[in-house]
Amino acid sequence: MMDVTCLIIVVVAFSLSFVFALGGIGSALALIPSLTWLGLPFAQARAIGLFVNTVSMAGATYSNIRNRRLDFRLGIPIILPSIILAPVGAWTGHFIETRYLLMVFIAFLSFSGLMMLLFKGSKYANQYREDRPITGPLLTGIAAGFLSGLLGVGGGGLISPLMILQGFNPKKVAAITAFAVPFSSLSAFITYALMGSVPWGILLYAGPAAWLGGYLGTMVMHQKMHPGTVKKFLGVVLLLLALRFILSIS
Repeated sequence: MMDVTCLIIVVVAFSLSFVFALGGIGSALALIPSLTWLGLPFAQARAIGLFVNTVSMAGATYSNIRNRRLDFRLGIPIILPSIILAPVGAWTGHFIETRYLLMVFIAFLSFSGLMMLLFKGSKYANQYREDRPITGPLLTGIAAGFLSGLLGVGGGGLISPLMILQGFNPKKVAAITAFAVPFSSLSAFITYALMGSVPWGILLYAGPAAWLGGYLGTMVMHQKMHPGTVKKFLGVVLLLLALRFILSIS
């Protein structure tokens, strides 16, 4: 039987997965602080965030593959190192005090929000690169994978701005990010599960809701939304969450 708290988590998981799929990133950045405010321990909130990222962005990726929006050759160099580094980040976070992890999380929230709000990639404003390099995406995958495990965020908030900074089309980046996030998130989630930080009862309900939210959000993004408007909106949301998080732990 689903209690009130679990029902709220399901609604939040669906809503945030839908909204953040509009920007091609996982919802864990917003879901984790929301869950801590509902009373869940930070470690459990990170585990749920990773799981929700896995299923919601898997839904987004399914939509992208079905509609042939995904550049596999550009995404693979991001995925492989992120799968390896995500468990390392999760294991490292197990030995760091919660207050320090919260500080890093707030910093990452602020960074992601500012990048979405202010970054324009002006160097490639009128022309996006079409090559498929290895080094840049590889380093992006390493950083995103480690942070994915450490903070439970999936790494989408880092992959997206770094790939746009390298000159790739934001819509292509959104599809690649949606493709990469489930792999790093699942890899880190398994590590959290092995460490006993997963509330399985909640995941039974939150998982399908997150998948549906991610799938529907991706469909709306490609059919009705302007990517620049979406990024600005999500940037404001993340900065407000960072401020709220600061006030809640001060």
